Amino acid sequence: MRALFTGSGWRPFVEFLTRHLPDSYQVSIWDRARPLEEAVADIDFLLPSNAPFSAEVIGAARAARLIQQPAAGVENIDLSAARARGVPVANAPGANQRAVAESVLLLMLGLARRLPEAQARFAGAVIGEPVGRELGGRRLGVVGTGRTGSALTELARGIGMEVRGIGSRRDDAEWAEFLAGADFVSLNCPLTAATRGLMDDRAFALLKPGAILINCARGPVIDRAALERALAGDRLGGVGLDVFWREPWEPADPLFAHPRVMVLPHVAGSTEEAFDRIARICADNILRVSRGEEPLHRVA
Repeated sequence: MRALFTGSGWRPFVEFLTRHLPDSYQVSIWDRARPLEEAVADIDFLLPSNAPFSAEVIGAARAARLIQQPAAGVENIDLSAARARGVPVANAPGANQRAVAESVLLLMLGLARRLPEAQARFAGAVIGEPVGRELGGRRLGVVGTGRTGSALTELARGIGMEVRGIGSRRDDAEWAEFLAGADFVSLNCPLTAATRGLMDDRAFALLKPGAILINCARGPVIDRAALERALAGDRLGGVGLDVFWREPWEPADPLFAHPRVMVLPHVAGSTEEAFDRIARICADNILRVSRGEEPLHRVA
């Protein structure tokens, strides 16, 4: 049996997956010099990650028995095409929620304590600067109240933050009040038609002056042009990004060098524990389908 991981990055995950499968299963990583449609042709189990699984790619996967997303989001997979082919699609929900929640805290702390500036002060042997802010007593607004949002709420309350959660709203008084009252806003919602561009010019204008925005969800939840305009003024206290509008991103992009921007290379969910949990879910589904059983967490 052959399984193919087609994502960019996440190579350690493949090692975890291999450990949880019998030796008779061969797990490989897509050679990106080879067209994806050609690479999937004789593969039994496909793990897309962030690779685009269009109708053409799914149509070329003649031997596919399962499309297993090693994450929760499936927006890059043409679910209609998979249904038409009769290939089940499953995801791995909740496996990295703790890891992502901790990464949100990391970015909040880094921006609140002005970590990039502090490192620059260290290089100049300057003591006691810059002056940061404590998280305790501040209000955190969590957009998306699912598994990750709930894990983040628990962690944030544990360090003395006031937390308010909300769904993906942008046109009513509740959304306006939510943004205006938050010292920190964390985006933890899926990318859908409703959440694409959720943080637009109007949303940034509603934010409390000095508020810090964290995105460990999906890049397009933030309107990039609106973000740049917000950073050009003094209203936005900072933004922490672990996800981007296009991946892989361009490291030399001037946005990422902005003094109020802190970035991570899409590692919010990349911990040993999370990779192991995800690999167990994926391996279990691969073995279930091999036995003729229904996969767990099926989405199409």
